Amino acid sequence: MKKAFLALAIPTLFVACNSVGDNEFVLKGTVSGVDGKNIILKRQDDSLGQVNLDTVKIEKGKFEFKGTINEPEMYGLQIQDQPNVSPFIAENGEIEIAINKDSIFKNKISGTFNNEKFTEYGEFSTKLTKGIGDKWKKLQPEYLKAQSSKDTAAMRKIQTQMENMQKDLGTQMTNWAKSNPKAYISIFLIQNGFRAFEPNIEEIETLYNNLDPELKKTKAGKKLGENIKKFKVVEVGRRAPEFSATTPDGKTVSLKDARGKVTLIDFWASWCGPCRKANPELVALYNELHPKGLNIIGVSLDKPGQADKWKEAIAKDGLTWTQVSNLKEWKDPIAMRYGVEAIPSSFIVNQYGVVVGKDLHGAELKKKIEEWLAKPDVPK
Repeated sequence: MKKAFLALAIPTLFVACNSVGDNEFVLKGTVSGVDGKNIILKRQDDSLGQVNLDTVKIEKGKFEFKGTINEPEMYGLQIQDQPNVSPFIAENGEIEIAINKDSIFKNKISGTFNNEKFTEYGEFSTKLTKGIGDKWKKLQPEYLKAQSSKDTAAMRKIQTQMENMQKDLGTQMTNWAKSNPKAYISIFLIQNGFRAFEPNIEEIETLYNNLDPELKKTKAGKKLGENIKKFKVVEVGRRAPEFSATTPDGKTVSLKDARGKVTLIDFWASWCGPCRKANPELVALYNELHPKGLNIIGVSLDKPGQADKWKEAIAKDGLTWTQVSNLKEWKDPIAMRYGVEAIPSSFIVNQYGVVVGKDLHGAELKKKIEEWLAKPDVPK
């Protein structure tokens, strides 16, 4: 339960002033069965973790905290000798919370805009996850039966169903955030997108841009914006972003097709003089190392309507490896995802899908590729 508090540690929006002074909040709470015990007010700090702010005694099932706050934040309440931390949003106004000491998911929070949205989302999430959980329970016996009989086709079918349910869960969560651009909880629903195995940065950025401008000014809003910018810069040591595009003959290929092999992603264009000048060196490298396992995917930034020039350059320069292009020049989504601002530009992706080299040339490029070719392949 402690993790639930950490995962939702978020600042929030300002709300209209009421009887409580500016930058002040009053929290009135109820909880049964724990009279005489202390309850601790906590704040989540990025560097220090949970910081204890105040402690009061629960009397006749009630307690109250007052505090000042310059910017809305996520706070938590912890009853003495209990592990659960009940999150709420500290923001200007009078907040009411009814704590269920046995389950934080049954807490009810109201009184201010963001706390009511917090409760609304909690109810939505609980109902949604229960529905999917029930479906999972029905599929598990079927999967075990298929597994025991070694029915791989049935196993794959059930796995696909489970994966689709997981995707649907993520889609509905992000749809809630899209429909609630003023609710601060939406920031963390968007942030959760980074936890995916292959984050969809375009979707994350679209959802971020949909947020209310005031949300983006908060600490968490700024942090989310910074995370998006950092993620868009593909650096050595990071997982190579997935992509797919069309070959000259109209076939769609993706980076996944090269999974398990050392792959050089080469950004170029028929109109790029330096790219064309570097191509003979790349051809020689490919001819020497392709038999040893090197793959190359050429990503062309050719202009709209100039597919013929792209194809002519491929033939003239003798580029026999996989070539793809969206014919969008600098608006190419693959180049934008990889942060390419000049060409030629290249990325070496190892057997595990991790970028291990960037914009290397000549002997340095060859040495790095050979280093990884010497390592064993991994299953696709």
